[in-house]
Amino acid sequence: MKKIIIVNGPNLNLLGEREKKQYGNFTLTDIEKKCNEFAIKNNLKLTLYQSNIEGEIVEKIQNARKDQDGLIINAGGYTHTSVAIHDALKILNIPIIELHISNIYNREDFRHKSLISGIAKGIICGFGDHGYIMALDAMRQYLD
Repeated sequence: MKKIIIVNGPNLNLLGEREKKQYGNFTLTDIEKKCNEFAIKNNLKLTLYQSNIEGEIVEKIQNARKDQDGLIINAGGYTHTSVAIHDALKILNIPIIELHISNIYNREDFRHKSLISGIAKGIICGFGDHGYIMALDAMRQYLD
């Protein structure tokens, strides 16, 4: 059974409340439910994690090198600012998929630069909450 972790960064715990035009009405709990259902159907062991704290995200990424086969990350605003998360991801010897709910290239200019993209196997952005299932399916196929 392949082990995949999804790491969510700051403010994603407020999905359904914040910027509904940008992110929709779904919540992180809704996303997690869909991801867990996909994982069960596809014989994946899924770990879901969210933190607003950069250092906690770094530690979760570092620990993934010991017990995960793949990592999917929606680093939120840290995508564009966190050298620490970038450096932690570089340590991993497992595939990484960068994920965004919105299309970061249709947004403010500062969001067009990602410190994660150069490390990631691939990037999924702009497909709303369905992007999580797309990322899980892509990771599953890559690991197979």
